[in-house]
Amino acid sequence: MSATRLLMLGLVRSFGRTNGYQVRRELLSWNADRWGNVNPGSIYHALKQLRGNGLLRTVDEPARQSGRRSEGIYEITEDGETEFLRLLRAALIEVDDPHSGELEAAISFLPNLPAEESAALLRQRLTKLQQRRRTLAADVEQLPGWGKPAQVGELYRLWHGQTDAEIRWLRELIGRIETSAS
Repeated sequence: MSATRLLMLGLVRSFGRTNGYQVRRELLSWNADRWGNVNPGSIYHALKQLRGNGLLRTVDEPARQSGRRSEGIYEITEDGETEFLRLLRAALIEVDDPHSGELEAAISFLPNLPAEESAALLRQRLTKLQQRRRTLAADVEQLPGWGKPAQVGELYRLWHGQTDAEIRWLRELIGRIETSAS
């Protein structure tokens, strides 16, 4: 899964109709280049690729000029809508790569799902994180006998602490979602 793909589809969906410049400006205002693995220079390419995959379409409106570049106007297709929701749901559940930017992208579009569904998906993530924490705790206990360099043990301690922090945050987020839904 790609945070960039989720972000592109989500923003075009949010704007209704938009151009690459507006998508780029919005992503930069969110600092998505820092947390979402989004290279500002690749945004136009990503939009064209999504169009080529049938997830976006260009609208028959006169192209706008942005500097020297002629901008197409994009809107999401039905397949793009399906893919956006699939990516959003998957990013809320998946815990395999904590540095991919996918969770951050998904949180950006959390209001696009009903509160009950958001909370249920996040509870699935919580279950996976609790399992990860148990595995990491067992690994940390085994560190002295591993015969690995000390810095390797520090990585496991870091991951254990990061997982603990995400679990606390996730419980609070689920609570806020459930409170707002009632």
